[in-house]
Amino acid sequence: MSPSEKTATDRLDIDANRKAIKYSKQEQLTRILWWLFWPLFRFTPRPFFWSWRVFLLRMFGASVGKNVRINPGADIFMPSNLTLGDHVTVGYAARLYSIGRITVGARATISQYAHICAGSHDISSPTFDLTRPPVTIGEDAWIAADAFVGPGRTIGRGAVVGARAVVLSDVEDYAIVSGNPAEPRGYRVLSDKP
Repeated sequence: MSPSEKTATDRLDIDANRKAIKYSKQEQLTRILWWLFWPLFRFTPRPFFWSWRVFLLRMFGASVGKNVRINPGADIFMPSNLTLGDHVTVGYAARLYSIGRITVGARATISQYAHICAGSHDISSPTFDLTRPPVTIGEDAWIAADAFVGPGRTIGRGAVVGARAVVLSDVEDYAIVSGNPAEPRGYRVLSDKP
């Protein structure tokens, strides 16, 4: 096959990939409805509307525990792929890119502008097919401001991901990581104070 024929074939594959439907009909409908309701979620004042935002997420299929606080401006891509445990806090303008499943354990905190990414593309595919690797954040973990947690990662129980860290591998329980890429800096030592 000549280079020009190969390019034409590749172009057809790319065109076919771009035209391919990546979501089920139910997912497409839910995404459209969420897009319509999203301003009612994002632009409600804090703190008077914690329960309103939780109600909307549940209405669109999210599993949300009790006493969850989601700040206005949080960007949640697909609520049906989201599980938030009891007492979870999601900060202002945090992005939960839930193409795949995102599970956040009880009492975990996701700070402002953090980005939890459960979607990517298959780099071995010539057409970069969509992938949906899940992200799990353990109980009592803290994802600090502006941090990025990549697709398919697990953040252990009680772990701390420092501000602006880029997590490209799993983080152990109670580990403290920071940097780009995030590297271990130590482990949390919990005090006996109540």
